[in-house]
Amino acid sequence: MTEVLVGGLSARALADAATAAGYAPLAADLFCDLDLQERCAATRRLGGSLDAGIDPDAPSALERLARGRAPIGFAYASGFEDRPQLLEAVAELWPILGNSASTIRRVKDPLRLAELCRSLAIPHPEIRFDRPGGDGWLAKRAGGSGGSHVGRAGEATYWQEQVPGEPVSALVLANGGAARVLGLSAQWPDPCPGAPFRYGGAVRPAPLDAGTAGSLSRAAERIAQASGLVGLNSVDFLVAADAYWLIEVNPRPGATLDLFRDRDGRLFAEHVAACRGAPLPHDEFRLAPASAAAILYADAPIAVMPAIAWPEWTADRTPPGVAIAQDAPVCTVVAEAETGAAARALLAGRTAALRGLIGGAQCRSA
Repeated sequence: MTEVLVGGLSARALADAATAAGYAPLAADLFCDLDLQERCAATRRLGGSLDAGIDPDAPSALERLARGRAPIGFAYASGFEDRPQLLEAVAELWPILGNSASTIRRVKDPLRLAELCRSLAIPHPEIRFDRPGGDGWLAKRAGGSGGSHVGRAGEATYWQEQVPGEPVSALVLANGGAARVLGLSAQWPDPCPGAPFRYGGAVRPAPLDAGTAGSLSRAAERIAQASGLVGLNSVDFLVAADAYWLIEVNPRPGATLDLFRDRDGRLFAEHVAACRGAPLPHDEFRLAPASAAAILYADAPIAVMPAIAWPEWTADRTPPGVAIAQDAPVCTVVAEAETGAAARALLAGRTAALRGLIGGAQCRSA
């Protein structure tokens, strides 16, 4: 079986996609959750944290993980956008199955992205590098990913005009020239102190009319083509009743990858092929009618994670014995249904049941 390195802040979704495509993933991330360990040929924990990011020794950790093996390359999830120098170090060891460090620098530069959107006539909020007076602006970190960095002023901060609308993300497959949107998902935040825009979950398909969906898809494909993106990427929008704005480009598989699990396990194989410049597929991926996923965060500190019988509709399962800080992730909950509304309702019920299961196990182990 062909081995492939995967890594990032959380590598489980990417590892699952690789496994479904017939690869044997060697995975490294911050958590080494139970299901990552169970499904991968080998795993290794990276140093760092969600707040501080991946430690600089990540390339060395990947080298130790792959020692004695021959992976075809390295596919990455979130965690490298704000430190592309790590990706450059990895590229000296294996082919990168994704966008290069230079591409990351280009698309994550807020000024260059704003200028590109302007040249393509794609709506994009105004940005500033000096602190603006008054309300209506959001502090963001250049190279940041997810919603946790939004609203936090600090190093590499810029300000983006706050515009109305609901978050929608496009999953885009590109080969450096052509680009194709595979689907649109609607996202929602799960705020906590200090992170009012923290990522909560998403549902596919996004509840949009055909005209709006078409406009977003065309904008995402044009920005991917103009940026020379390869493989799977996500393009984030805010969508209001009669307008939309392109907010971010994430030059790697996004947080919504679980929503695009295809019945044939093609997704990761198409990612690899597109990174190598192969023509994009024209046929449709066989997906569930609707999917939803959400992160379950700890409402209070968990001193010792209990051993529980994890339901099959969970992922990113925290190993027993691990301490979990308040507001840290415990696991991911997933649901499939015939409609987006039904998937979200099923997701809510499962999340509530899981909170009870974990709470009950804590009480029994106390």
